[in-house]
Amino acid sequence: MNERIIELEIKAAYQEDLLQELNRIVSGQQQQIARLEATCKLLNDRIKSLSVEGGADNQFVDEVPPHY
Repeated sequence: MNERIIELEIKAAYQEDLLQELNRIVSGQQQQIARLEATCKLLNDRIKSLSVEGGADNQFVDEVPPHY
């Protein structure tokens, strides 16, 4: 009976360590996702500003190339 309790305590300790490790990994991934979202927003804003600055050149953006 005593051995079973010790085994359960060992398993619980391993599970607690694993849970902490997984939480650390998920937290790191969330930070990386936030950085990627910020980068995408920055790039999207930059593309929009370039298309607005392009002015007259925008009329050819959706035009099919002549080789089609």
